[in-house]
Amino acid sequence: MKLSVSSSSNSSGSTGASGSSGKATADRDWFIPEDGRKQLTQLFAKLPNPVVLDVFTDGDDKNAFNGYTLRFAEDISLIVDKISMNHHALDSEEAKRRDVTLSPTMFVGTGESDPALDYRIRFTGAPLGEEGRALVESIFLVSLRQSGLTETSRRILSELKEPRKPRVFTSPGCPYCPGQFMHAAKCAIERPGLVEAECVNSDEFPDLSKRFRVGSVPHTQYDDTHKAIGLLPEERFVLEMVTLKSAEELMREHGMDPGHEGHDHAHGAHGMDPEGLDVVETDMVVLGAGPAGLSAAIYAERSGMKTVVLDKAVVGGQVTVTPVVENYPGFTDIAGLKLVEVLSAHARQYATVRENEAVHEIKIGKLIEVYTSRAVYLCKALVFATGAQWRKLDAPGEARFYGRGVSYCASCDGFMYRGKRVAMIGGGNSALTDALHLKNLGAEVTVIHRRDSFRAEKALQDSLAREGIAVIWDTVVEEVLGDSVAPVEGAVGDGKEGKAAGTVPSGEDTGVVRGIRARNVKTGEVSELPFDGVFVAIGHIPNSEQAAELGVVLEKDGSIKVDRHMRTNIPRIYAAGDVTGGVRQIVTAVGSGATAALAAFEDTQNPYWKKKGE
Repeated sequence: MKLSVSSSSNSSGSTGASGSSGKATADRDWFIPEDGRKQLTQLFAKLPNPVVLDVFTDGDDKNAFNGYTLRFAEDISLIVDKISMNHHALDSEEAKRRDVTLSPTMFVGTGESDPALDYRIRFTGAPLGEEGRALVESIFLVSLRQSGLTETSRRILSELKEPRKPRVFTSPGCPYCPGQFMHAAKCAIERPGLVEAECVNSDEFPDLSKRFRVGSVPHTQYDDTHKAIGLLPEERFVLEMVTLKSAEELMREHGMDPGHEGHDHAHGAHGMDPEGLDVVETDMVVLGAGPAGLSAAIYAERSGMKTVVLDKAVVGGQVTVTPVVENYPGFTDIAGLKLVEVLSAHARQYATVRENEAVHEIKIGKLIEVYTSRAVYLCKALVFATGAQWRKLDAPGEARFYGRGVSYCASCDGFMYRGKRVAMIGGGNSALTDALHLKNLGAEVTVIHRRDSFRAEKALQDSLAREGIAVIWDTVVEEVLGDSVAPVEGAVGDGKEGKAAGTVPSGEDTGVVRGIRARNVKTGEVSELPFDGVFVAIGHIPNSEQAAELGVVLEKDGSIKVDRHMRTNIPRIYAAGDVTGGVRQIVTAVGSGATAALAAFEDTQNPYWKKKGE
């Protein structure tokens, strides 16, 4: 029996399909594949309270996103008892009431008339790719009737007196976007009727993206003037939403140095009381949830060491933004994000993994104390698996046009450059992988490399030649060029260049990239080349600052110096993965993580730094 959605329209011009597993029949033309239906059934099996999906479309059959959203919502409502869906026309009274003008749009709510349960969580555009994760998590939180915010975030949000409508622009391939939107969704659940969270698929609505000059995702528009680019820690997101000021500006107002990342300043900026933090006792803390950190957690737990993994962003590290991995043993080729899911699922079977939890301070005493905005972790061993960050060109215009044509993440931002001219700067594996990814998305790619030959694997070089991607050899970027327009009034920030996530500096123009000024290193010839986007992949800088503050010895390149057991010069402190330099590959990161965990276990049993008989 085919699905029969009731055609009886209510006053808002909607039709409904309520969730009931009894209506799910074998001959239905399912949109969600069988494996996906089984997974969702298991995932939502214990939802405590009903959830309603309200879908708005304009009736345009040529809009494939309309059909995708409708059929996806219908399927979920049929396989999960606690989920129901309603379909509304874009010209209905309900659409007017909710101020819906774009198709498709989906709301996740309770269906209750109680103002205390009036959750306003909106998906503008089909929940494709990574946005699906945000939709699933939103359904869970709405069903629980709980925001999941930290106590610190709740305390900051309690000061909000005026309505807020944070709008997070995302793209299907961005692994950081769901985390940023969920900050907004949690606020909408915590303060119903006062906060409305909106997730906008920037690829589906280019005009809206252009209006707010979205060039990199996640891009969060708090109001017409205040915005942030990148994934922010939860507490900072809430703080900026409440105050409509950047955390840096607030710190300056309180006489603090915005560049200081110490424990006291970080807590002061968020209005936190260090004495009120939860205390968590564990055997080992791993900083970083990339392949090295996850592997360390698995091996530590299997050795009998209770382990907590902390990451300031999301699980996976650099692997999450690698389109395809072709050199990891056991997989001929696998999407980076899929490999992360496999590693993460394995690690979570053993250890506690906490995302979006940045470390502000580390103290070494009888036990090692690790301070975050949410807790103090007391442990016997600490592993730095903090990875590395993208190296920047340090060219004029690079920071000025970050998020408006300059990007370091082809997976995150590539969708916005289909049919456009882009430059890929670099000559290693990452640069060529990203160039191939951009070409596959439909961008016109030119690789610019400072040498006369690539450092990348031959297989990638062959693929580049096969795809006919142009290469400019022996050339460096002297300046990123762009159009200038009027500064954004009310935009805030510290004005410093090179921030991976933050708000637009005050008085800085909001133009877009139009090209680069390049110099041939052999002839000295300087030329201007037209491009709509500049992607940078020229290596990485180790995230070793906190280790250095503890007195851990670094190599000349800033990587953490370790022995063959991954021990640092300080007993009980270990390091693994890209932060230790050397061959930066997933397989070596996994091996070093396992080695560090086994060394930590051995050392807690037989402390090599203690004298015999001590």
